[in-house]
Amino acid sequence: MTSRRSVLATLSIGAVAVTAVGVAVGPALASSGRDARISATKDQGVAADADLVETSVRREGDGLVFRHRVTGTAGATTPEPIGSFAGSAVQSYVWPTSLDPATVGFADGSGVLALAATSHPDFDDTPRQDEDGNGATDDDGVVWHAHWVVLVPDDSRGDGALMVRGIPEGEEPDVPATWPGVPLLLDSPGYDVDLHGPVVRIDVPLDAVAFPETFSFDGVTAALRVNADLHDPLLRVEDVLDIASGDLSMPGVAHTR
Repeated sequence: MTSRRSVLATLSIGAVAVTAVGVAVGPALASSGRDARISATKDQGVAADADLVETSVRREGDGLVFRHRVTGTAGATTPEPIGSFAGSAVQSYVWPTSLDPATVGFADGSGVLALAATSHPDFDDTPRQDEDGNGATDDDGVVWHAHWVVLVPDDSRGDGALMVRGIPEGEEPDVPATWPGVPLLLDSPGYDVDLHGPVVRIDVPLDAVAFPETFSFDGVTAALRVNADLHDPLLRVEDVLDIASGDLSMPGVAHTR
């Protein structure tokens, strides 16, 4: 049985330092050296569909494939709907990266850029996509879909939790062309998301992002929640379920050339 322990992990990206504490992690082993793959051991203390055993980012043809493998069935758990946006839950598979947010169109140095596959039945934040194919674009938040998000420390809490960076009223920061109009540094790029058996993958076209030749990455499964009073922070990480590296050290290195 994996014990719950406090982990202090600092992600330093340029001038950005993000600290996360108090997360539950199981024994994890990065693959030897810095590689395009992070391997981890099975953790009996983590739900099977969130228990990461491999995380990778690899080039395939004209794209990058962001991939997680879990011990159970990927995507088996989606949040219970509560009937309102305020206080609603988000389930996610996340790839934190060393990429600067400007890589996808956000302001330079604005936080930690992560790619995520998410499910949230109480709201839809992909106005350009019809994930369930029913002709409507505003009713399929529960269907797993892709986001770029910018993560920063949640200073309203003392436990080192992270949040998706908000956009204060009146500010007009740099955002990607596919930003869905929400007051968050969150993009809805419409990448293909596939969950099959133990694998979740997101396919990112190389020509869609200004990727450098290499970048570092890690893997995380997490639950997020919308603030019940809709005040800042609007969307925060509520519970980190598993971390591929065990310590958010980003030992994986993706090669884009």
